[in-house]
Amino acid sequence: MKMLLILGLFAVMAAVNVSAQTIPEGPSWLTYRGKSGPGKGKHIVLISADQEYRSEQSMPMLAKVLASHHGFDCTVLFGVNEKGQVDPTMPVYPKKGEEANFKPHNIPGLEHLNNADLVIFFTRLLTLPTEQQKQIVRYVDSGKPIIGLRTANHGFRNALPYKIDGKQVHFGKHVLGGSFMGHHGNWHRDSTRGDVVETMKDHPILRGVNDIWGPSDVYRTYKEGGRLPEGCTALVYGQPLLGREHGDKSNPKKEPLPIAWIKTWQTSGGHTSRVFQSTMASARDFESAGLRRLVVNASYWCVGLEDEISATSCVDYVGQYKPLASGFDYEKLGVIPKMPKAYE
Repeated sequence: MKMLLILGLFAVMAAVNVSAQTIPEGPSWLTYRGKSGPGKGKHIVLISADQEYRSEQSMPMLAKVLASHHGFDCTVLFGVNEKGQVDPTMPVYPKKGEEANFKPHNIPGLEHLNNADLVIFFTRLLTLPTEQQKQIVRYVDSGKPIIGLRTANHGFRNALPYKIDGKQVHFGKHVLGGSFMGHHGNWHRDSTRGDVVETMKDHPILRGVNDIWGPSDVYRTYKEGGRLPEGCTALVYGQPLLGREHGDKSNPKKEPLPIAWIKTWQTSGGHTSRVFQSTMASARDFESAGLRRLVVNASYWCVGLEDEISATSCVDYVGQYKPLASGFDYEKLGVIPKMPKAYE
């Protein structure tokens, strides 16, 4: 009996060790090993590569919440410059007459998508090397779940090399269910109140979600008078407010538009992926516990753990979280290239 117990203990230790070995570590990305929680054994890759909304701060914060409070193993990948620094200041378009000098973006570690159970995209107008584009396409076409945040719906400057039945697939429009068509609110002047769709209030993703507010404006993803594409189900509508303070009044001239929805994506092989998109997700938007809970709950739902979603689970920061403001005035905002470890 004693020998059986010892052998069982060795088996558990070996299983834990194998699991630990599959969680990637390296100087070009951040790794957070899951503690106890329903997500134990699941691996989430978060990709931060935008230039405006400080995802380089929000994605590590979110990864720590998911790992420390919910048990998910998390890897944060970054868009980096030639020095290997996380660099939100890299241009997305070449200067006129200097097209030959334009440097493509680079996201080291995309090979880890092969072992991911979920990928959270926060990208914006990227021009990536062909092999990196193919790594992303392989994941998107795998049938595994996808979360797109804010600018992910226009996350790539050109279409990815992805066709189904000869037709070009567009990541924002087709996969996520809506691409950026303009600022419905006033850019960097409005804020947004998130209102849960009454008929969807019992959906697992909305469990415990309330008081969503953030200083970013509402995106429009379909033409005026239109609606979300067929197959998309709105969970939260965003009401533009008159001002950038929590509790400001609604703008009576601006109708609410969907800012969070779910859908499925049908891959080339007939697999079905769960998809969640939130167009509200700047780093300062994530100071809202309601928004953090929304995305954490969505992560559970995406990987099939919706029965484990608790309305009272912890979504508190792990350590300090003091995100910089959104925008492109990098010097004024204090945005400078840094090595990935600086965001740990």
